[in-house]
Amino acid sequence: METNKAYEEIISSLDPCAPAPEDEPFRQYYFIARARKSLAEVEAKLGRKLTFHVATFGCQMNARDSEKLRGILEEIGYVPVDTEEADLVLYNTCTVRENANTKVYGRLGGLHSWKKKNPHMMIGLCGCMMQEEHVVKTIREKYRFVNLIFGTHNIYKLAELMSRALDHPDEMVVDIQQKTDLMVEQLPVDRTYKFKSGVNIMYGCNNFCSYCIVPYVRGREKSREPLDILREIEQLVADGVIEVMLLGQNVNSYGKTLENPVSFAELLESVAQIDGLRRVRFMTSHPKDLSDELIAVMAKYPDKICPHLHLPLQSGSSRLLKHMNRRYTKESYLELVDKIRAAMPDISLTTDIIVGYPGETEEDFQETLEVVEKVRYDSAFTFIYSKRSGTPAAKMDDQVPEDVVKDRFNRLLLLVQNIGREQTARFEGQVKEVLVEHINEQDPGLVTGRMDNNSVVHFPGDASLIGQIVKVKLDKCHGFYYLGTQA
Repeated sequence: METNKAYEEIISSLDPCAPAPEDEPFRQYYFIARARKSLAEVEAKLGRKLTFHVATFGCQMNARDSEKLRGILEEIGYVPVDTEEADLVLYNTCTVRENANTKVYGRLGGLHSWKKKNPHMMIGLCGCMMQEEHVVKTIREKYRFVNLIFGTHNIYKLAELMSRALDHPDEMVVDIQQKTDLMVEQLPVDRTYKFKSGVNIMYGCNNFCSYCIVPYVRGREKSREPLDILREIEQLVADGVIEVMLLGQNVNSYGKTLENPVSFAELLESVAQIDGLRRVRFMTSHPKDLSDELIAVMAKYPDKICPHLHLPLQSGSSRLLKHMNRRYTKESYLELVDKIRAAMPDISLTTDIIVGYPGETEEDFQETLEVVEKVRYDSAFTFIYSKRSGTPAAKMDDQVPEDVVKDRFNRLLLLVQNIGREQTARFEGQVKEVLVEHINEQDPGLVTGRMDNNSVVHFPGDASLIGQIVKVKLDKCHGFYYLGTQA
């Protein structure tokens, strides 16, 4: 777990009975010390250590937030477990699609049964779903056994909120902020992998696509200072990290809110020059902001910047793209793909596509299929349009019938999968470098890793290879993964 040792000294010297500091992150380290004291008192009564489990729903941003949540809870003194039968369960929620909300409500029912058997248990909810007013209202009324609710803007305040919850276990602690300019880093982090890490370079989104709830729950764009980002990555490399993923809702617009603007391409080049860092990825790119400068930087560092670009399409219909407020056309998207492929012929392109957006006609859908056939994505995340209250698209009358949407979705999925298999297989027989991530879940005699283009590879090996980049001969492509042998 990443913990700044200087702050460990601060924690040990803090008096949890003294007034809390105002400045962050010192304030949160004060509350870590205070929560430690409260937790120790509970553990003394129960005669054992208390456990916790963080369940993550949603995107890479949420996954990185959960690493921070876990780090703070471990610093307080909780012990992590892989089951929801824990003393503290925290759901880091997503609200991009309605089924994500439904899943959380369903899981809460199971937690309530467990809590009845363990009255000291605490349940917390945080993340994007909690930024919706109607959701918090529902939880207050129907799920009164929940102890803690907070949103996306105050993830960093977990220690402060846990201190309140531990001191008042019979109360529901609710702390929702509608916006904040604070970006509090330098807190404990429990990384999922010791050899790779996500790094937030910005927060929020300014795009306001008509179907998307993200700008309303994540807030407006704000970029971290480039020197802070570079310093964090250098510290990660010193701690054994060889691959980083730069994270933002739209990384291509990075730097616009800084006092001294820096482009994402400039930041990416600086990151690529960090000694000891072997791979750089980023997620996600908006086509309207992807510059020639960025393409040139990616092509300049082929051995450092991974040849993989996630470029959401959403629809191949220029008419629908205008309704979606995507601010590009089918033609400009295809021109952009041509530029990317001219600079990096072997690049792997992936995408997001929505089926059944209000007003979508068969002609619109055929245009989407045409783009898929022309671009030939390695893979695509395909989604049925999900109405999100509070977005402009939710108010549109021309909703597509469910049976039509399902038929189109199945046709798109078949095309995407067939092309994806062909694209993935293009490296069959070649030797590629693979970053080994873990023992294979189905066969303990195999290890699983990823190529620089993000393709999954399984090959014979043991735990000693985890975290290493090794050369592997790609013997056989099986759809969306390879079986290989170490070269």
